[in-house]
Amino acid sequence: MRPLVPLWFSAFLVLILDQFTKLIVLYVLDLKTRGGMLVLDPYLNLRMAWNTGINFGIQLGDKWLLIVLALAICTWVIWWMNRDRPRRIVQISAGMVIGGAIGNVFDRLLYGAVADFLNMSCCGFENPYSFNVADISIFIGAVGLILLTNDAPRTGDSPERSD
Repeated sequence: MRPLVPLWFSAFLVLILDQFTKLIVLYVLDLKTRGGMLVLDPYLNLRMAWNTGINFGIQLGDKWLLIVLALAICTWVIWWMNRDRPRRIVQISAGMVIGGAIGNVFDRLLYGAVADFLNMSCCGFENPYSFNVADISIFIGAVGLILLTNDAPRTGDSPERSD
């Protein structure tokens, strides 16, 4: 059986990077007071937003429901990875989902909402939404899980399977 080291390493790395960037934005750049900062206008700007819902301003119950939902998804992904012991890249994708979800759970517990601050626009389109490192990781990890997971036999079922 493959160990789940890539899963835990990527989850930890995403969580640390997410929380570190939020500390910098909130307490060093003081974006919570300033509201915004032009970086590479219009392509990349910092625009503070407190997200009490899920994505794109969609509201879904209160913070405790969202915390329980995020932890349930993390538990399910861990169970899935533990059961199937997929190849390294799939574990990394799962770790990105878990690390991002836990990062946003920390925000909800610490601040009552998720701290979003990255804003990207281009070519005449002004994006009204902000996001964070956790959101990027969840998105990339979910795409990785969809595209890289296949119906091949589990590790314990077939000795020919390799990374």
